[in-house]
Amino acid sequence: MSYQHVLFAADFSDEALKVGERAREVAQKHEARLSLIHVVENINISLGGGYELLPVLPELPDETLFRESRVALGELAQKLGIENAELWVVNAPSMKEGILGAAKEHKADLIVVGSHGRHGLALLLGSTANAVLHGAPCDVLAVRI
Repeated sequence: MSYQHVLFAADFSDEALKVGERAREVAQKHEARLSLIHVVENINISLGGGYELLPVLPELPDETLFRESRVALGELAQKLGIENAELWVVNAPSMKEGILGAAKEHKADLIVVGSHGRHGLALLLGSTANAVLHGAPCDVLAVRI
């Protein structure tokens, strides 16, 4: 299997760096495009509700949560040494909808998410990873954290 576009779903947890390193490794191995996405759930801003892809650009509205998310996503990319990756902040009703919407719209063929080593499928993966796995239009790599 060869990947063209790897989408790393970043949540800014302490483990995000480990998950990001794995996404970077896979993207480099396959010479694939790499995108980082962070989802801000259920927020009503002037851009409207629902799925809204917001690239990291300084001319976007100065909303504190989105600004902080864009800065944190940029810092994560810098720590991973992938400043050339596409960075997106998404406004969506849920993490699942934001990640899957971006994956479909931008034709990602691999989504990389963090997973928790607990018992049962939902606990093993975490609710977001489980939801993404079952709704994804492409492969999903769940990195154990």
